[in-house]
Amino acid sequence: MLTFILRRIVSGVVLVFVISTVAYFLLYLGGGDIARRILGQSATPETVAEKTHALGLDRPLIVQYGDWLAHALRGDFGASWFTGEPVATAITSRLAVTLSIVIGATLISAVVAVVLGVLAATRRGWIDRVVQVISILGFAVPGFLIALGLVLIFAINLGWFAPTGYVPIETSFSGWIGTVTLPIVALSIGGIAAIAQQVRGSVIDALRQDYVRTLRSRGLSSGRVIYKHVLRNAGGPALAVLAVQFAGLLGGAVIVEQIFAIPGIGQVSVSATSQGDIPLVMGLVLATAALVVIINLLIDLLQGFLNPKVRLS
Repeated sequence: MLTFILRRIVSGVVLVFVISTVAYFLLYLGGGDIARRILGQSATPETVAEKTHALGLDRPLIVQYGDWLAHALRGDFGASWFTGEPVATAITSRLAVTLSIVIGATLISAVVAVVLGVLAATRRGWIDRVVQVISILGFAVPGFLIALGLVLIFAINLGWFAPTGYVPIETSFSGWIGTVTLPIVALSIGGIAAIAQQVRGSVIDALRQDYVRTLRSRGLSSGRVIYKHVLRNAGGPALAVLAVQFAGLLGGAVIVEQIFAIPGIGQVSVSATSQGDIPLVMGLVLATAALVVIINLLIDLLQGFLNPKVRLS
């Protein structure tokens, strides 16, 4: 088990390194005249040249990358070129907001999808058809349209939730619930569609196995067979889809946070990317990649627990 964990950690570190390296060079290839963006169009060429030198942008690209990497390995990600705010502070102050939405959407997607998938696989009939329709709609309708529809119906027309804004949980729990419910639901729909389909297919395949017939012949109830044995064997593929969905939810949070005016990493990602704020963008890339790697590691551990054969793969 320890070897299995070490392999996953090493592969995760390598993945983060590759992603950060590719992102750094791509940012500079499309960065344009960053110093002029910072100073404005009215700045003189001399002032722009001084700013370029102060930022170290006149050095060879590989030297700039080596300097950034050396500082990043020490935990120093620099400061925003436009606001002067330390990158670590800019990210950590907003990351908790985004994670509260993404983790909430992931949990709801997992729970609802498992229930719907199991019902569709075991009951079939009209329940299966309803789940199929829900899955198709979840795939077909863009997330931003779902978010706008939720705002129109439940915030503007019914007035049940705040249409925009964010209340920290330490300020007011009820206020926090009121501001994160609609974003979480908007993010959950697509995840429910994907995971429910996977759970349905995996459960149907598992129910056809010989061990299920053996368990039933021994007098075990259908509920015990399904929830103790079938789901354990069908959980691996669903967990893999859940890991993919988590990464997708991080990307979807960028749009959802813009619609609901939530001060998470989505807003800062859009502004930093449009400005060419490379230190801040690189910090966001590292934070996002590290989160995805950690979630995938946890999913791998769960899969190894459910299926020992995974540890040998």
